This record gives sequence, C-alpha cells and structure tokens, in this order.
Amino acid sequence: MPTNAAKNLHGKTVLITGASSGIGRSCAFEFSRTSPASIKLILAARRVDRLHDISGEIISELGNGVQIHVVKLDVSKPDEVSRFWADIPEDFRDVDVLVNNAGFMSGYERAPQIPNQVIEDVWATNVTGLIQMTQAFLKIAKKRTEEALRKELIDTRIRVITVDPGQVLTEFTVIRNRGDEASADKVYE
Repeated sequence: MPTNAAKNLHGKTVLITGASSGIGRSCAFEFSRTSPASIKLILAARRVDRLHDISGEIISELGNGVQIHVVKLDVSKPDEVSRFWADIPEDFRDVDVLVNNAGFMSGYERAPQIPNQVIEDVWATNVTGLIQMTQAFLKIAKKRTEEALRKELIDTRIRVITVDPGQVLTEFTVIRNRGDEASADKVYE
C-alpha cells in the first residue's frame, strides 16, 4: 500500500541543488525511494560527474520509473541561475518541489580573521545563491526564506518549509577543513 508521501509525490518533479554529495545526494535517493514509479528529479550541482554517478545508482537500484535530468549549476554565479530554466527540458519544467540545498564553507577562522575571499564565496553561495534560486523557482511556481517568504506566499498554494538539520556527517566538513580529514573527524567527536 503506498504511503501518503508516495501519493503526494506521484508524478511530481523535484529540483535539488547541491545534489552531488551530502544532504542533497541523500534527498535524491529518498525522494526516488518514496515514489519510484513516477517521480522526476532535476539534480543540480557544480560537480556534474558526481550527478551522473548518482543518477546511475538511482536507476540501477529503482529502475526507469524515476526520470532524472542532470544539470551543472553553480548557484553563486547569477548568470548560471538566470539561464538555468532555459536549459531544462520541457517535460521537467513544472517543478513541484525545490530542495534549495547548495552550500559552501571553508575554514574555521572567526571574525576578524576570516579571509575576505572566504566571506565573499560563502555569501555568494549560501545567501545570494539561495535567494536567486528561490526567486527563479518562484517565477516558475507562480506561473502554473523562512517566515517572510511564508507570509509573502500565504495567499497562494505554495508552501514554504525550512529545515535546519544541524550538524550532519557529510563531506561538507572535510571541505570546510580544506581537505584535512583528521580535523574534520574531530568535529563529530
């Protein structure tokens, strides 16, 4: 008997940014497993080779009921976000769910020692990129981040849910530690 989640996702299209690892990768698998007969996934990230690997793993595990479109996207680059929808095939354009997951962090410096380049890179991905991707999605969603966005959309059928997973064991910590896996492991002790 199908679960409510499977019924709710039947025939839906889910866009996941930052899908090449960590939470984004896990979301791709979980959405696929929840509705393996009819879901469409758009997997977006900078590391497109990893997206192709994930796509292959999902199809191998669940079969062809899961339709997947892989696209290279760096949300920190406004021109890539603005061109994003033009590169999506017509049968994937009616996106029902956005998992706006792309994120970046580098280092553990604290103010005032944080290098300017790190501040700029983190801000471009984690703030500006998130907002631009949300705005691009809303244009599509209205056609067919937290409380302020929820209030702005209260009179529509669009629902906003914010999830803060806290500390999660992913590759993100290794990247934040600039490749030093021993230091990354200490975060979870």
